[in-house]
Amino acid sequence: MKIGMAALTLSLILIGVPESSRAQGSAPSTLPSIDLPAALDRVLRDYESAWAAGNADALAQLFTENGFVLSGSSPPTTGRAAIRERYANAGGPLLLRAFAYEMNGSLAYIFGAYTYTEGTDQGKFVLTLKEIEGRWQITSDQDNPIDD
Repeated sequence: MKIGMAALTLSLILIGVPESSRAQGSAPSTLPSIDLPAALDRVLRDYESAWAAGNADALAQLFTENGFVLSGSSPPTTGRAAIRERYANAGGPLLLRAFAYEMNGSLAYIFGAYTYTEGTDQGKFVLTLKEIEGRWQITSDQDNPIDD
């Protein structure tokens, strides 16, 4: 079954932002990391491994067939073939951490941050995921750098 972006967006709105991740007063500059369920954590670790190896095929396979990459100053990329092409020259160290997530049936999202070296977060991301045949896949990866 194909989910349209409007339906996915509505589903994520209905899921809501978890109480623990809602801003209360002034937010700290760095949110603490949380542990994810194993199935969602696998997506982050597989992403890190594929990125570190420069394996664009493995990165593309983490996405649904019609998945999206939505990065700060780049045009949207959609579909595994385009994602594979976009990540053809990607590689090197990448560390991903989650600071919030929600699962509702076959839909989920992860709010997190990334860095290319140990230390301060260099960017943030939101992954939306869908469980397909028992495996969580990325439907959209939205990321952007943290401006100083």
